[in-house]
Amino acid sequence: MDTVTAVARVGPLSPAHRPRLARILETTGVFRSEEIDVALELFDETFPRDARPLTDAATAAASRNDAPPTDSSYAFLGAFTPEDELVGYACYGPTPDTDRTYDLYWIAVDPAVQGTGGGTRLLTEVERRLEGLNARMLVVETSSRPEYAPSRAFYERRGYAEAARVREFYAPGDDRVIFTKRFQGIFNSSTGRGAVQQ
Repeated sequence: MDTVTAVARVGPLSPAHRPRLARILETTGVFRSEEIDVALELFDETFPRDARPLTDAATAAASRNDAPPTDSSYAFLGAFTPEDELVGYACYGPTPDTDRTYDLYWIAVDPAVQGTGGGTRLLTEVERRLEGLNARMLVVETSSRPEYAPSRAFYERRGYAEAARVREFYAPGDDRVIFTKRFQGIFNSSTGRGAVQQ
């Protein structure tokens, strides 16, 4: 991308977005090659390469549905320009063996549009969908490396609090920093549905 443009919409991804997603991960300059490989593995698990393209009806349904398009437990959202170019994405899913806790596995925005609200739009939409699922908490893990300082500040500005730090988890001098945000949902056991506190 040559010019800075704002994100026009947040919506579902398809297998065709894989090359652009890989490029976004590479151009951020903060992810190691092994981390990019893991991010692409999650995408491939959710969007198998041999999957048929979504029909217009399926794409519309996916945009209204919070569930991943396959048996995968990962959900993906993309941020798109007015020209419908993918410029960012988020990957999240339920944390196994927990009571309505979810993990935000990845969020990445093309450096050409960072600072224009794309990351905020993605995170806001993830939170909106999780509140619709009566989520109790969203957990985000990031690095303590200096190049991740903007990421840590991004989460703090959006109401996430550092809940834990595992010293030298990723490598010597590279801590795992765990942020959490709690939602106001109340689970009604009699109906099996959540209600949001006002």
